Amino acid sequence: MTRSCSALGCTARDNGRSRERGISFHQFPVDAVQRREWIRAVNRVDPRSRQAWRPGPGAILCSRHFAEADFERYGLRRKLRRGAVPSRFPHPVRAAGPDARPPLQTPHQQQLPAAGRCSPARWPRTVVNVLWELAEKLHLSEETVNLLQAQFSDLPCELHNWKEMAEYSPEMRQFACILHLYHIKAYDYLRKIFPLPHPYSLTKQVYINSECISSWLSNSEAAAGFSNNIFLRLQEKVERGEQAYCYCALMVQDMSLQKKHEWDPQTQRLTGFVDLGTGVLDADEAPLASEAIVLMAVGIASPWTAPLGYFFVNSTTGQLLAQLLRQTINKLNNIGIRVLSVTSGTTARGAETARALGIRIDPERIQCTFQHPPGSAHSITYFFDICHALQLIRNALQCFQKIECLSDTVRWQHVVELAALREQRVLEPCSPKSGRPGSEESYHLKVNLATLLFSEGVADALEHLQKLGLASFQNCSGTVKFVRLMSHLCDIFHGRGPYRRGLNGPLAAGNYTKISHLFNEAKNFFVTLTDSMGRCIIKSKRRLGFLSFLLNAESFKWLYTNYVCAEGILSQHLLTYTFSLDPLELFLRALQQACGSSGSPTCTMFQAAYHKLLASCSLVPGLPCSGGSGNTSSLDMSLSRRRDLTLGSIRAQYNPACGKTLATEYPYCAGLLLRGSALSNALTDLSLHAQSVTCTAGFVAEQLASDLQCEACLASLFESDESRLKCRSVLYIKKLGGVSLPSASVYRITTISEQVLNQYGKVGDGKKTTKLWHLSLELRVFQELLGESLLFPTLTNHLFDEELCINNHYTVLVKEITQCYLNIRTKHAKHLNLKYHCGRHRLKRLKGKHLFPSPPSSCQSSQTHMGS
Repeated sequence: MTRSCSALGCTARDNGRSRERGISFHQFPVDAVQRREWIRAVNRVDPRSRQAWRPGPGAILCSRHFAEADFERYGLRRKLRRGAVPSRFPHPVRAAGPDARPPLQTPHQQQLPAAGRCSPARWPRTVVNVLWELAEKLHLSEETVNLLQAQFSDLPCELHNWKEMAEYSPEMRQFACILHLYHIKAYDYLRKIFPLPHPYSLTKQVYINSECISSWLSNSEAAAGFSNNIFLRLQEKVERGEQAYCYCALMVQDMSLQKKHEWDPQTQRLTGFVDLGTGVLDADEAPLASEAIVLMAVGIASPWTAPLGYFFVNSTTGQLLAQLLRQTINKLNNIGIRVLSVTSGTTARGAETARALGIRIDPERIQCTFQHPPGSAHSITYFFDICHALQLIRNALQCFQKIECLSDTVRWQHVVELAALREQRVLEPCSPKSGRPGSEESYHLKVNLATLLFSEGVADALEHLQKLGLASFQNCSGTVKFVRLMSHLCDIFHGRGPYRRGLNGPLAAGNYTKISHLFNEAKNFFVTLTDSMGRCIIKSKRRLGFLSFLLNAESFKWLYTNYVCAEGILSQHLLTYTFSLDPLELFLRALQQACGSSGSPTCTMFQAAYHKLLASCSLVPGLPCSGGSGNTSSLDMSLSRRRDLTLGSIRAQYNPACGKTLATEYPYCAGLLLRGSALSNALTDLSLHAQSVTCTAGFVAEQLASDLQCEACLASLFESDESRLKCRSVLYIKKLGGVSLPSASVYRITTISEQVLNQYGKVGDGKKTTKLWHLSLELRVFQELLGESLLFPTLTNHLFDEELCINNHYTVLVKEITQCYLNIRTKHAKHLNLKYHCGRHRLKRLKGKHLFPSPPSSCQSSQTHMGS
């Protein structure tokens, strides 16, 4: 028996002739929800009962009632997508013949008052009626209604004006995209009135006369929306079979904009308005954009980065971000790239986004994945940015001041006392291993203000100060335990080097068991934390930071189980740094620099900078700075983002007046003068000259220490007594005339710089104080340093913390020391009008040991108290 299409007025029959014409036939779905949607779309009434028509077991619909985007192809075959709903039917009023049936009213229409029903006799003539109907029935926000009303009040509502998807006017495209992004339920409801496309079609490429054009939310230029050129380049790499581009992590972040109208002479239009990829909303009542939402994809198997696009919005909500993420995932799936994770900021907006996607942030029942497309077998895990989470935990500890955990107590005051610790005179404790009694000689401790709050250095420093017997650090075992646990978690979540080992290495089979045990320990620790009143912190208003760590831990375990352990799916390790917001923050930092303004850029400045960076984006694996981010590395970005989590920031918060302890008017800062020494003696006595260079090198180290953010690099500047303390948070720094003695490497660089100055002209000559002259001096210093023994031996392991490139902390530190010393020497010598002695006392190239006043080995005990 030949079956016919069940749509009103359709004459298609399931026979060979129809198949030859390319018409396919599809049975009504078994799923109850989707079946009801098909029945509502068909809009038939049973002629006998005058009730809603119910399809029989053999009821079918032909392919002419579905949009092209509702199908997916498998070679020469095609099938309906999951969740596809028919949308192409003739207008009920124009149905031919006297037997034309009235349309079936949906449950929403049956509940509406008579004035608001969309009946065949009275369709709404303006879009305002529809918008306020949506606001009343679906709780569409008043702000969204006002935005749509101001921009689309003249949009026609007659169905014959809404044609095929490729023939929609730009205004219709704008209306459909904005309504879908702001309120998906309102969009689905409106699809029952107007032939709007399936949401999947908004990001799918549209074909007109066999020619591919951009999807509705994409732009070929660097305008707002998805960057179509980036997706095309990614698609080419996938089609060439490059496995590094098969999986990626998706991240989203916003950037503040300056609200300002600007006239664009190229497009002859005003800019500064909201733009979601389909053109600016430039009505007089339309709000100005206040934020730019930026999306980025980062390679998991290989560290490539791709800025996918941006959107100008007035106010960002979690629902809007969730919709943008879904559309981005659709576009990446279309070109063959599978999204494994999504990362957002640890904010209220980020938490709202996670819940909108289906993530459950509950310590008792954590759901770390969501399905997309909905109902599919593909799961995507969710991450919160660890840097933001650390700030929230710091805020919680600071607000509570004291946190109880079983028998231990975590006190914020211990950290404050450590940050405020200056050169305090203490006695050396006895060593239980050596059996030696404590020395009667006192020492001066100096805190390393570049140390991160949650680090192993802070934990070791607190333990050491407790052993010294300082009253402020007694009973700090609970604080040490908490800081050390957070330090271990930070090492896991910031693993960026594939060659590192231990907790701060990549997540692999060799350390997964240890990491999994640490995750379980952290969970047991967090759920038992209480405030001074006995209230559970994990359920308080300060819970988001702790919950973020628990969610990220579950996400990492899920990724390892499903993609690392499975052979042939992903690489045998995961660089956990990939799942933080650092790669996107690196791009935003370069974007801010390209804008050329210290404050928030305007929309025009943002677009110009984005266009510049997009042109230089290479998408090459192994280049973390692709996108034009200059000399900034991922480690520098991580340190910069955690600047307010250092001991220095805590000290500045509780003692704002603290600053540099050195006076810049030191007489010997010129490099040739000493206190109590005549100028003639300094110019003729080589030992005084060497001691002067040493003091100047120490002054250079002190100057650089005030700006350095890296704890390892800061500690390498000074000659410290490593035998007394094996941590860099508290240093025993030797003194000479009130200035800290520099390390041998700093002294060697300054000595070579002094030699170069002696060889190449008089410093006081005004013609030789130009920038070009300084650059030539720096170049000659670097040439002299070539072939030298390794500088800064303590930084050897530190180099594996960064990207393996020539522009790392080692080279940057050498350059900064050289520049600082040359600036000090030329500046002071210019005012003093010094002349170099040209006789036998001119310094020659130094080899072997540096010219300390006494050998470094003898300095460990004798010079600890110099100048004290």
